[in-house]
Amino acid sequence: MLTDRDTLLRKLHELRSEHRDLDTVINRMALALTDQLQLQRLKKRKLLLKDEITWLESRLIPDSIA
Repeated sequence: MLTDRDTLLRKLHELRSEHRDLDTVINRMALALTDQLQLQRLKKRKLLLKDEITWLESRLIPDSIA
């Protein structure tokens, strides 16, 4: 049975993978000077993924008491 932490780690891995893939696609599209609207959509998706990755990372790091 998966724990909540295991589920979050799996999701984090999936998001990081998609983020890397989008980075590759965006770079190739930018070099090919293709559809700018599609390029903007991909960049927006990449930013949303980064936000979700950051949120998941913050959930996985326990709060420290200073």
